[in-house]
Amino acid sequence: MKISLRLKIVFLIAFCITATLLKGQSIPVGTPVLEDFYRRAQLLGQIDSSISFTSRPFYPVDALKINNAFDPTQTLDQKWKTKFDGSYQFWGKRGVIQFLPLTWQQQFNTHHPYSFNDGALIPARGYQTMISGGFYLKAGPLSVQLRPEVVYAENKPFETLTSHKTDQQLIAYYKFKNIIDLPEYFPDEPYKRVFWGQSSLRLTFGPISAGISSENLWWGPGIQNSLLMTNSAAGFNHFTLNTIKPIRTPIGSFEGQIIGGRLDPSNFFGADTNLVINGVKLYRAKRNDWRYLNGMVFTYQSRWVPGLFLGMTRSFIVYHRDMGNSFADYFPIFSPMEKKNNYGEGESSVPGDQRASAFIRWLLVKDHAEIYFEYGREDHSYDLRDFLIQPDHSRAYILGLRKLFPLNKFRDTYIQVNIELTQMETNMTNISRAASYIWYAHIAGMYHGYTNTGQLIGAGIGPGSNLQTATITWGKGLKSLGIQVERYVHNNDLFYIAIKDIRAHWVDINIAALGEWNYHNLLFSAKLELIRSLNYQYNYKPITTDIDQYWVPGHDTYNFQAQIGVSYRF
Repeated sequence: MKISLRLKIVFLIAFCITATLLKGQSIPVGTPVLEDFYRRAQLLGQIDSSISFTSRPFYPVDALKINNAFDPTQTLDQKWKTKFDGSYQFWGKRGVIQFLPLTWQQQFNTHHPYSFNDGALIPARGYQTMISGGFYLKAGPLSVQLRPEVVYAENKPFETLTSHKTDQQLIAYYKFKNIIDLPEYFPDEPYKRVFWGQSSLRLTFGPISAGISSENLWWGPGIQNSLLMTNSAAGFNHFTLNTIKPIRTPIGSFEGQIIGGRLDPSNFFGADTNLVINGVKLYRAKRNDWRYLNGMVFTYQSRWVPGLFLGMTRSFIVYHRDMGNSFADYFPIFSPMEKKNNYGEGESSVPGDQRASAFIRWLLVKDHAEIYFEYGREDHSYDLRDFLIQPDHSRAYILGLRKLFPLNKFRDTYIQVNIELTQMETNMTNISRAASYIWYAHIAGMYHGYTNTGQLIGAGIGPGSNLQTATITWGKGLKSLGIQVERYVHNNDLFYIAIKDIRAHWVDINIAALGEWNYHNLLFSAKLELIRSLNYQYNYKPITTDIDQYWVPGHDTYNFQAQIGVSYRF
């Protein structure tokens, strides 16, 4: 067996050396300026309308047949001041090494952490930064992308949720934290880490690619949030089989991805592990084990309804030591959707957890607009009757609209309006069921939840939370300037269990100035945001007044966040 594998590897390397050169860089999830540029260009009718943008990272070189993924406007060649373009050819021009952009991202919070969709950066107060860069090698079907990420965070102390809470509130808080690996703060001051980042080793044949990767993934049509895969945590190591461009057939086009990966614990609880109330120790130690994640995303566009994308996602997690060795153990995503036909009352044959969603993205190119919707469930239905009676049990959803208004008097300029709603808060059906399901947390033996190294791999706003976002921007090419307004409701599931005072919902009202700009080889991005936290950490502190009334205004907390990034493209 081992000898056969080695022979196959030798044959593969020999084939790659003699194969035809083909570039194929990807745009990592969360890449400032460039990633959203391609999606906007599709709305303007400038690129292929059959690309769904529901399974990322995106591969522009293969999908759009352009030479450089990081130069979508093809202007860099006109501005070179040296003959070096960041690439080297070798083996008689049958292979190439391309230097990837060098990116420096910075974030600063004045009062408390405010952090999601920022990859390996952590929830932290003070200054933090991430530097990434590397190279891409391609020879025949073999490609290697090495793009590590270095993170430094000042990680100043701040007021956490356990401050000024009653015993009953602390009991509820610990009960929640005991079933998810989601610390409020990380222990190191300062915090320093090096990650593999957006790295991969792949074999690609036509529209299909397979290999190993540590890249961030994004599944679904959402822009601010997605239910199953986002870049709110560092990328995790995984095997992947995915499309890099649509597979075209007589009935329409298909895109998708199947992965099997490893989710690691943070090994940190983030609160007092020795706290005892009424003689009971609140902290429960988590298992010392990593979790296996099997997931998939599938998207279909009908040839009879151009622009209409229909898709689904599904994922399973199970502790590594509980796994078997059968096909069903490694690919539970192919198991029945109903508990009745699966494992009876359980999620799987061993303690595990699954979640799934269905989504739609409707691209209206003539109107320069898109409408999208994702609806997911944390729990299986027992059978079809159960689903028909309570389809909204353990549900979450995302609804969004984006519209571009071209300014005909100014060439290639537009005004963009984007509205997106995310609802993670559970509803009344959860109260009536025997088990309580909270998105990304599960009571049946999965004590780390849907996280990697202490951060969510799903929607970064977190369990029980809701987000409403409205953005308006002016844009031209890679340049854009805009304003964003958000209302962020923190974990209402915990609120209704532990807090209950209707004046004490923790709600952030945010306004931000946004900007993206290109200058020669440089790409700049900035977001300056003022965050007004009503009842920060659910602490309602009435303002002293002479009026004796229930709805007395409370003290608000303010936080200023600055995000600034710069990339140099070779």
